[in-house]
Amino acid sequence: MAEHRSMQRAALLDAARSLLSEGGTEALTFPALAERTGLARSSVYEYFRSRAAVVEELCEVDFPVWAAEVSSAMAAAEGPEGKVEAYVRRQLALVGDRRHRAVVAFSASELDAGAREKIRAAHGGLVTMIGEALAAMGHAEPRLAAMLLQGVVDAAVRRIELGAAEDPTAITEAAVAMALRGVRG
Repeated sequence: MAEHRSMQRAALLDAARSLLSEGGTEALTFPALAERTGLARSSVYEYFRSRAAVVEELCEVDFPVWAAEVSSAMAAAEGPEGKVEAYVRRQLALVGDRRHRAVVAFSASELDAGAREKIRAAHGGLVTMIGEALAAMGHAEPRLAAMLLQGVVDAAVRRIELGAAEDPTAITEAAVAMALRGVRG
């Protein structure tokens, strides 16, 4: 029974990722989750009490995987500037990934305080991740510099997500150049 519930929960989360990726937060509804998984709508409520609860769990499951990919890219890079570049490039490379698209969709939605706090904490982990490289570059306030750097990444993510007129590669290159010039300076 526990294994069945675990499989159903995983199916619901996968359906939620797809819905968020395809149609944003408006697409994430319990009737849509039920339809995607073949469950009765009332059964969805047995797993999640609200859309915010679905979002919280997706954040708990997906964000650490995403952050680990960013961390791995940084670990493979040489020197602090290389780590900054890897930090920016890896996050922007993940934009098309369903896990990332779901995280971006979360940020734009109306969530309860618990879900917003989990997202803030997860993003805080990214900021902490890059802080060491910024400190090694001599920043007196590496946390502030990291938060501003993440702002550049977030702006580039939104630009790519919006399907901007610019090619995603051009957006990535501009973000990397801006980040590197900014952190040097």
